[in-house]
Order: sequence, then structure tokens, then C-alpha cells
Amino acid sequence: MSLLKSGWIFAGPKQRTWDGTHHSRAFIRLPEITRKKEYYGKKLVGYSMEQMYDVVSDVDNYTKFVPFCKKSQVFLKSTNRMKANLVIGFPPIKESYVSDITLVRPRLVKAECTEGKLFDYLQTVWKFSPGLQDVEQSCVIDFFVSFEFRSLLHSQLAHIFFNEVVRQMENAFLDEASNRYGKASLKSRMLKGLPVNS
Repeated sequence: MSLLKSGWIFAGPKQRTWDGTHHSRAFIRLPEITRKKEYYGKKLVGYSMEQMYDVVSDVDNYTKFVPFCKKSQVFLKSTNRMKANLVIGFPPIKESYVSDITLVRPRLVKAECTEGKLFDYLQTVWKFSPGLQDVEQSCVIDFFVSFEFRSLLHSQLAHIFFNEVVRQMENAFLDEASNRYGKASLKSRMLKGLPVNS
């Protein structure tokens, strides 16, 4: 096992101590960080189920509005399934993978990484359910993402930037809904709830 994979990095060939002596080796212990990251959010938004479904399932146009998405090309499509080539990139990461997407209009968009070198595992799930009874243009979104990088270095970066990246992703889809359908019928708000059963 490499030193990096085991959580150790070599600090240098020789280090001077406080009393003037030298150690031939010095190691720094990196914090133990799990490679698997998960996020779950539940939100009431001012757009209909159909509108949000159409935005999230529009994979061919992800490069136009999804942060860090450098390429998005659907190469297989049927009523309830798509496969797409995706490239994501934010320094120092730029990787491509194949996403297998399950579609149930207007209730579900689930995407899983099936081919790629970056992830051991990647799944995103969007579920859409009716919103307020007296507000037709509203729905509840359950958003779940779970992934595990192959590389410890990528896992370290994900630990630092994960929450910000997820927040930007969520907001990007709502911003795109606004661009397509106009002002939301109500202000979005977070809800409490149990994780998605996909």
C-alpha cells in the first residue's frame, strides 16, 4: 500500500529537531476521511413537478447551466432510460464517465455512474412530489447524492469543497427553472424529512 493511500505523506528527507539533531525521516499523519460522501435535502419550490422534472432530465443541456459540467451528451434514449457521456472539471479534477439515467416522468430522475476512472460509486436521485394544495405551481424536491472517489487525494478535496459544490448544483437547477418558466410562485424553503427511497 502506498504512503498516500494509507494516509501518510513523507515530509522530507531530513528534519532538524529543537535540540539540533536530525531525523532521517519525518511523516505527517493526514486526518482520516471517509471516501464516501452523502447529502440529502428536501425543499419546497415554486415550480411544478413537470417543470422541475423537465429541467433535471435535460441532460444534453447540462453544460449550459450545471456548474463544473464540461460535457453532456446523451447517446442512448428511450421512454424511461438514458445513457450519457459526462465530463466534470474543477481544478485539479477533470474526468469523464458514463451516466445511466432512470426516468419516471414527472416523479423521478436517478443517475448512476457505470463507467469511469474517477468514481468507485456515484448516484444522484431527484424525486418530485406535489407541493402546496392551494399553489398549483409548486412541488417538493427530494435530492440525494452519494459518491466515493477512487483516489484519496480526490476524497480530501471533496471533504473541503463538498458542501459548496452540492449547494451550487441545487441552486443551478432552480436558476434554470427561473430562466425557462419565469419567477417562482413562492420562495423556496428547506423541509425536514427522511432520506429518499430510490
